[in-house]
Amino acid sequence: MTNPPPPSLGYSTVTPSNSDSSTPQPDKNSAPPPTMLPGAPRFPPPKLQQDQIPSPFFQNPNLLSPANGVRSPLPHLSTPPGPPVFKSPVRPAAVPFRTSPATPQPIAFSSGSTLPTSSPPHFLNGSVELQHQVPLATEDSTLVNESSCALFSAHKVLKQKKLTNVPSLGFGALFSPGREIFPGPQILQRDPHRCHNCGAYANLYCKILLGSGQWQCVICQKLNGSQGEYVAPSKEDLRNFPELSSPIVDYVQTGNKRPGFIPVSDSRMSAPVVLVIDDCLDEPHLQHLQSSLHAFADSLPPAARIGIILYGRTVSVYDFSEESMASADVLPGDKSPIQESLKALIYGTGVYLSLMHASKEVAHKIFSSLRPYKSNIAEALRDRCLGTAVEVALAIIRGPSAEMSRGVVKRNGGNSRIIVCAGGPNTYGPGSVPHSFSHPNYPHLEKTALKWMENLGREAHRNNTVVDILCAGTCPVRIPVLQPLAKASGGVLVLHDDFGEAFGVNLQRASSRASGSHGLLEIRCSDDILITQVVGPGEEAHVDTHETFKNDNALCIQMLSVEETQSFAISMETKGDIKSDCVFFQFTVQYTNVYQADISRVVTVRLPTVDSVSAYLESFQDEVAAILIAKRTLLRAKNHSDAMDMRGTIDERIKDIALKFGSLVPKSKLHRFPKELSALPGLLFHLRRGPLLGSIVGHEDERSVLRNLFLNASFDLSLRMVAPRCLMHREGGTFEELPAYDLAMQSDTAVVLDHGTDVFIWLVSDLTFLLAVLCWHPFAIP
Repeated sequence: MTNPPPPSLGYSTVTPSNSDSSTPQPDKNSAPPPTMLPGAPRFPPPKLQQDQIPSPFFQNPNLLSPANGVRSPLPHLSTPPGPPVFKSPVRPAAVPFRTSPATPQPIAFSSGSTLPTSSPPHFLNGSVELQHQVPLATEDSTLVNESSCALFSAHKVLKQKKLTNVPSLGFGALFSPGREIFPGPQILQRDPHRCHNCGAYANLYCKILLGSGQWQCVICQKLNGSQGEYVAPSKEDLRNFPELSSPIVDYVQTGNKRPGFIPVSDSRMSAPVVLVIDDCLDEPHLQHLQSSLHAFADSLPPAARIGIILYGRTVSVYDFSEESMASADVLPGDKSPIQESLKALIYGTGVYLSLMHASKEVAHKIFSSLRPYKSNIAEALRDRCLGTAVEVALAIIRGPSAEMSRGVVKRNGGNSRIIVCAGGPNTYGPGSVPHSFSHPNYPHLEKTALKWMENLGREAHRNNTVVDILCAGTCPVRIPVLQPLAKASGGVLVLHDDFGEAFGVNLQRASSRASGSHGLLEIRCSDDILITQVVGPGEEAHVDTHETFKNDNALCIQMLSVEETQSFAISMETKGDIKSDCVFFQFTVQYTNVYQADISRVVTVRLPTVDSVSAYLESFQDEVAAILIAKRTLLRAKNHSDAMDMRGTIDERIKDIALKFGSLVPKSKLHRFPKELSALPGLLFHLRRGPLLGSIVGHEDERSVLRNLFLNASFDLSLRMVAPRCLMHREGGTFEELPAYDLAMQSDTAVVLDHGTDVFIWLVSDLTFLLAVLCWHPFAIP
């Protein structure tokens, strides 16, 4: 590892294109809509439960019961394993640097120190004066909550448009809809109060008319009624309303009136998991896969339902009703299955989805019966009908209900899952590509396959089914063709070196990973703020998928899934010079959790505005800013050539920040980089040389997977992927954190490098060096 090089000259501005448009904006706002960029879907493609505090108005002990769709404490999403457990204390480093991995300091949710402190209402000409609600946080308690869903690149907003909108630095936020919150947000089992004009939610920054209970919206400044609910003798009494005392609240609606509600202790167990397994593996790979599959079967709970499908030139659907042997019905793989064939399966005597407590032994027999590929054909040239196999899996999950009308179909408890275990590309049947890149019509056939795979993923999403693709082995799997299937369904694609331990761990996590469905993200800002770009796991929401209000300027994003490890990178600008003393942001995510409860999480943020550039820069969060810059940059790095171009823009960006915000060096034309942003160049240096833009990772499939993962990843994972955390283990059992620059190997030390998706361990013993890589991919994020 080497020290960061000095920045190069010549900045080239990275600005979003305006080729597409977001949700239509009312005539009232003439500003251009945010850019919808291709490359990670339309909001460039690519998860909810947490410890919760019930409202003082709802002390019902059944509020958080599983039967109501909410559990506490909520393991909301699957809990990934942390980094290695260090029993010995971490020894302070000898050089000055940050000693903890980067959790940014979120903004303080304060209402300002200029509010009156007296509690009685003030009467002016017979009317009651609008009162600010007193928040839980104050100006003096700034930067105490490190678990906020919304992380801004700065805690203050500069009033001058010209400097705020400098593209080399930019302003924005990272929003993680499924991030686990400590302490848990307040829970309300009632309908929220919303602005009739713009749709914003009542929050702790609203002004309240104590006599009438009316509240003033912070987004559009309109008055709204509360049906007398906010009538109170003093503003202290309003603190009893969670939405008026906390920046984050969850509105929960449960009940058995909706089709598909399943009041059991863990309804997600009723959602089936179908394994779609590559039948073209050589013996070494198959042996590892069989070990992983046996361990997978043993890990499933008794109430889990499982299906097993093999694919090669044909599709084999295994029948669990045969207990004495492995038996399967076979369908051709060269085309999509016809309805008659599917009806014969669904209405026949076979059992293709079975509870584990009744079929575990049968599952083990099926896994043991798998045989290696016999023909003497290279791995890349073998016929694999992966697309047809996924179609059959979808049909089995839907079952007879597929013929019922959409309004009557009973939903499973949570998302169903199809887990594809792939060892090579899809080269046979629908959605396939030719075996060789030299095929004269390869570009056209690949384009057709991409579209077909995306449509199949969307069909899976419409049927509440997530498709995860776990690839392993040495044969390239043609990531660009498979990625649309996983993305469009709300799943992920992960590469492994082999089908061994790491693959097995991720296979188990994929089956139990909890995720919300039917997600919708709404972002509302003060009139001074314009959202210019969103990068994350979603796409523009259609008008009929969300509620509309008279003058609703909200940006609406349809989410394919809601998971703990996701985030949206939101770039913003100011429309003009800001006159007000603060600006407001409100993020709302609506989704159905794994227990079939409808959740609306509302996060409201207030940022003060300042005239001083120094005060603005001092409030900057280097790590959040670096991740926002990285996601905007990676969005344009679609291939190796693009990545090389983007590396050059990193150097130019550093120079432009120094020119715009730095000071002149005495007796020189050079600019000194602003001391307030001293950590930013180091973070961008890691981005420039690391696997996301650099050439450390060998195959383009690997780089493509990492980039797609990064574009959707949460802040914590994104930061580790950009700037790895380095720890040195010394003799005696102590760990010391080191800066990830120059390192000298010593005979009594071992170095651990946490790179987010991978952990690298450098062991030293008697001059023998061993590099071990432990792969913890998205299902097992450190």
